[in-house]
Amino acid sequence: MTRRIEFVEVGPRDGLQNETTLISTADKVELIRRAAAAGAGRIELTSFVNPRKVPQMADAEDVVVQVGALEGVTRIGLVLNERGAERALACGLDQLGAVAVASDAFGIRNQGQTSEQSVEVSERIIAMARAVGKTAQVTIAVAFGCPFGGDVDPAHVVAMAARLAKAGPVEIALADTIGVAVPPQVSALVAAVREVIAPLPVRVHFHNTRGTGIANVWAAVEAGASVVDGSIGGLGGCPFAPGAAGNVASEDVAWMLERSGVETGLDLGKLIEASRWLGKVMDKEMPSMLAKVGQK
Repeated sequence: MTRRIEFVEVGPRDGLQNETTLISTADKVELIRRAAAAGAGRIELTSFVNPRKVPQMADAEDVVVQVGALEGVTRIGLVLNERGAERALACGLDQLGAVAVASDAFGIRNQGQTSEQSVEVSERIIAMARAVGKTAQVTIAVAFGCPFGGDVDPAHVVAMAARLAKAGPVEIALADTIGVAVPPQVSALVAAVREVIAPLPVRVHFHNTRGTGIANVWAAVEAGASVVDGSIGGLGGCPFAPGAAGNVASEDVAWMLERSGVETGLDLGKLIEASRWLGKVMDKEMPSMLAKVGQK
């Protein structure tokens, strides 16, 4: 079992993208800086997508420019196609985050691509990053279930991962986009993907729609996942996945893992402070448990 994981903070992107209240660029920058101060070594700053479809991300370039370089932090930009990749690279981001989809039904609604097309586009995005000396990673969305097509064949996800690994990403992520996974399912899929992509790491991204998110994180880490996503405060959701609730909260993940003997490199106190600050910015109570009860 992995005794230390690498943590990726996705709150500035996935945490905010589905919120109807537009957040100022200044507050997004402050959230990113608070995440970095709390020890997040990799942060998804934003996504380079059609602003008409995801208005919250319309200021992507401004966010990156205002954040600037962050010492010791890999700055990630999510991209769905070559145009998005071009925009992200022009900003000087450190890493591209491509998205392949395990379901045609979701892929067509989310990014106008079938599952096969999304793999091909992801391969090209990885090549674009590598051509200019940058890195890229790939997330397989709806890896555990699709809001439109139902169950997803694990063999299809494993085959996608094996093919994508050959393109040279830094890792393959498995995303439970709609929060339908349960721990035995997570354990099996993480182990299967880990076997076919080794030595590349397996990264996991869980939503807590049905209350299984934290349990799924533990199952994934036990099965050998070495990179875990979280969102400060537990915000999150996909505009194209009806009913999808927030990500697992960064502070809840950190508390659970650290108490279980798995190092995260995160400062729990600063994460809780950031979560409570974000709640005031959003004028809403955060889904996070630690934000409510505190560190002890």
